[in-house]
Amino acid sequence: MNKLIIAATIGAGLPLLASAQAAVDLANLSQLDLSGTARYMSMGGAFTALGGDLSTLNNNPAGIGVYRSSEVGLTLSLMNRNTETSTADVTDKHNKTLFRANNFGYVGSFNLYNNTTPFINFGASYSRVASFDRIMSGGWGNMNGSSLSNYIAAMTNSEGDIPYEDMQFGDRYNPYLDSNIPWLSILAYNGYVINDNADDVTYSGLMGRGTYGTGEFKTREKGHVDEYNITFGGNVMNVFYYGIGVGITDLDYKQYSYYQENLSDAYIAASKNGADYEIVNGRADYRLSNFLHSSGSGFNLKFGVIFKPVNQFRIGLSVHTPTWYNMTDTYYGGIDYKYTPNDPAYSINQPENPSDAPITNDGTSWHDYHMRTPWRMSVGMAGVIGNNVIVSADYEYRGNNMSVSDVDGNEYKDVSSDVKTYYKGVHTLRLGAEFRVTPQLSLRAGYVYQTSPVKTEAANDGVMIWTAGTIPSYTFNKETQYVSVGAGYKFKRFYVDFAYVNRQRKSTFHAYTPILVDQALDQASPSASVSARDNEFVLSVGYKF
Repeated sequence: MNKLIIAATIGAGLPLLASAQAAVDLANLSQLDLSGTARYMSMGGAFTALGGDLSTLNNNPAGIGVYRSSEVGLTLSLMNRNTETSTADVTDKHNKTLFRANNFGYVGSFNLYNNTTPFINFGASYSRVASFDRIMSGGWGNMNGSSLSNYIAAMTNSEGDIPYEDMQFGDRYNPYLDSNIPWLSILAYNGYVINDNADDVTYSGLMGRGTYGTGEFKTREKGHVDEYNITFGGNVMNVFYYGIGVGITDLDYKQYSYYQENLSDAYIAASKNGADYEIVNGRADYRLSNFLHSSGSGFNLKFGVIFKPVNQFRIGLSVHTPTWYNMTDTYYGGIDYKYTPNDPAYSINQPENPSDAPITNDGTSWHDYHMRTPWRMSVGMAGVIGNNVIVSADYEYRGNNMSVSDVDGNEYKDVSSDVKTYYKGVHTLRLGAEFRVTPQLSLRAGYVYQTSPVKTEAANDGVMIWTAGTIPSYTFNKETQYVSVGAGYKFKRFYVDFAYVNRQRKSTFHAYTPILVDQALDQASPSASVSARDNEFVLSVGYKF
């Protein structure tokens, strides 16, 4: 064993495992929140059959056909996001306050003075449809025979016989650029997290018999998805309403993360009197740090209809195509370490100048690719009781047809296969009600329930989860629930709406994938339960003319 410690800067044109998104990344970037005007949110977003609200431009575009006057409106929100991360040993809590513009829109209504097609309407709106802000941190007091290093070794061995020389840097050789070896394997080998065995083509991790220690992680996510909608629609005889919309999206996501282990009696690489490295027992302290910035823009199409057979009842249907994105990732990963042999005859293995260069091997890259999110379909019903009560219910289905391809349109079929293995369609139920106390004052309430997008087998360590680059961690969302209340007041042509929305979402953070051998669990995935509770206060103001 003869390792070269060197810093490497790497450029574009990298293999998929280096920087393009994996299935777990696609699912993370494809999620959507309940977001829109205060009236829309206070009624749980159950507007597929209602329409007549600026949020319908990115929900059911047929809702624009309900308008009989023009409108302009602005929505602001203040959110308090609480995230609690729990393991058997540690519970960490993080709190963050976010101020944002949820929605801004305009609808122009044009009276054609025609009994058959009385109105033609046009609208444009901006909405923040997803927010990624979240902090998760925690640790494990006992790794129970599990180690990231052993997972990386198993993953490296699964790639076939890889000579250790192929993971070392030479004068004209950079393994990141000049091989198809997974980045995580290269990074771990040059950081002594995995070691080559006597055959020089297979690898082992730091965890062995008698090894024990602790693990720790922290992940900071931030970013958003903004959507700009242009919608056209109208109605036929005040019975049939239609609409078509184009959505232009802007996505920006950043993740800062680290994972570290502190192991005793680990199997580490060390040398004696300047000789070649050999495997001895000792203490292993290492940290894997990562940064990922995903950004891009895309577009989608929306189609919708609303049918009102009688004034007291409406049925709505909308279909959203996938959003097709052009994406760019900027990526960085590194390891810093210190290995101390139990036998003092061996030298401590650490960087020569740890204070100046604690990272043994690092990489920065950029990568362009295409991404496709799932399609969505929703159906809804709404009824009017008397002259002052509205009730509505929506059902939405979101598929799992996510994919990623290179800039030439060649689909990464292994990622598409992973999507089908890990994920399933998502079912969402939305309920809303409005009670008109006076002609000016209305009270509202809503509820939303969304199922988990993750298949049971994947959630329960039943399959290996593949990730991209050198980020081994992933998060699986469970069910999500929203409870909302609100009120609205009209004064001549002006209106003011207020909403309070509580969101609860449970997730599971996994430090790295489980290892399965012949379909049996060989090493479990260290995990933490994540509970996110959001309290959002929403204010909308607008003018109808």
